[in-house]
Amino acid sequence: MSQQISVVMPVYDGVTQLDFTGPHQFLSRTPDLDVRVASLGGQSITADRLTFSNLEDLAAIESCDVLLVPGGGGCVAAIENELYLNEIIRLGATARYLTSVCSGSLILGAAGFLTGRRAACHWAWQELLPIFGAIVDDSRIVRDGNILSGGGVTAGIDFVLALIAELSGQRVAEMVQLGLEYAPQPPFNAGRPDTASPEILEAVNARSATNRAQRRARLEGWVAARQT
Repeated sequence: MSQQISVVMPVYDGVTQLDFTGPHQFLSRTPDLDVRVASLGGQSITADRLTFSNLEDLAAIESCDVLLVPGGGGCVAAIENELYLNEIIRLGATARYLTSVCSGSLILGAAGFLTGRRAACHWAWQELLPIFGAIVDDSRIVRDGNILSGGGVTAGIDFVLALIAELSGQRVAEMVQLGLEYAPQPPFNAGRPDTASPEILEAVNARSATNRAQRRARLEGWVAARQT
């Protein structure tokens, strides 16, 4: 009997639920994986107005083979939470693979794992990666050594298939994909800034402009405080 591969998803308030539930759905269908979702103190977390409870205590997990960090609007507060970030640093130090979805790569960056490394991120957040010394890569799935990252939200499903192929082989990944009938055919080609119409892009940018400025200021302030 083969030894199970441990995958830990460290969640927090304000995480985007599809960032971890999408990959979790695929990983949970993959043989010989032990998938664990954990929070600080095992406390319930809120994600997109959904509450997730009965979580494991992040601090009680000794180690993992794969650390999979999801993103979301709460990632800035997660970075500012020293207890949470210290657990990412601790688990990431010995993990075979450091992985992320969406703005989860910023958390890996804040933990010190992305200096000089290429990483993906949600298009509206990727401009923040260089704050942590990371190199922005626009690809939907990015691999740099043992670091595997996915772009925004839905890219987590493409990313996790690549991760499954890495861990268990392409045949297993394709079987999981077929079992879940993952064959996307979106009705609109507006999922990226370069394919959305200028009007749609302008509207989305205008809606998020204030938040984008605020999170940059917070993260730059956080980095500056750590350097003093």
